[in-house]
Amino acid sequence: MTTLLLRDLRGLRRLINPERLQATVPSWIAAVAAIAARYSEVSATLAADFYEGEREAAEVPGTFTVPLADPPPDGQIDASMRWATKDVWDRDPETATALQMEPLDVRLDAAFVKADMATQKLVADVGRETVRQAVRQDRQAVAYARVAALGACSFCKLMASRGAVYATADTAGRDANDRFSGDASVVKFHDNCHCGILPVFRGQQFQLSPHAARWDEIYREYAQGHPGDQLRLFRRALAEHDEYPLPGSH
Repeated sequence: MTTLLLRDLRGLRRLINPERLQATVPSWIAAVAAIAARYSEVSATLAADFYEGEREAAEVPGTFTVPLADPPPDGQIDASMRWATKDVWDRDPETATALQMEPLDVRLDAAFVKADMATQKLVADVGRETVRQAVRQDRQAVAYARVAALGACSFCKLMASRGAVYATADTAGRDANDRFSGDASVVKFHDNCHCGILPVFRGQQFQLSPHAARWDEIYREYAQGHPGDQLRLFRRALAEHDEYPLPGSH
């Protein structure tokens, strides 16, 4: 789904005319919003199918209809795209950042990358929220675990290493890092994050995956017991002891 989403987003880039930014950027934002809405429906449906499959595999008694999460509001998409394109506009050289002083084609490329990452998060969040809502409403569900990609960032690996503890916002890492704000996704997903949510049902014995168990070992050995400094220590330990490199480490 992400591959197809990014393909369609890249097809919209031609809508922006570098010589007519004021007139064409709003049209591009509207087109991105339409793409995001369509893929959000797909994201929610896939998540519901996944949840039902996990429920069936756990041999949970009774039936449950998974409620589909709402797509992101247009205002949220608009704000994300305006953030992504904020460096495109000409600035006073005395106040401009290094990126804002680059040629327009460089600034546009950077804006498109930001827009792709932000839209991917908005769409993926709909699927993640669908699973989270189902866990909250399904009487046979007891919690959910966070699953992270092998090359995920240190924050995501830390969240995944905690296991099936996510039943409230506090245990999900609300205050773990200022960069992950808002309660919409609770577990604090970032732009271009490919982490998912795994439901856990009554009677199931949840076990960490081998790589998440390894992250837990690293955390306990090098970061646990250092309030306020766990994430920094964990990130440093991962760079030295995890076989899966952190983004940007090479």
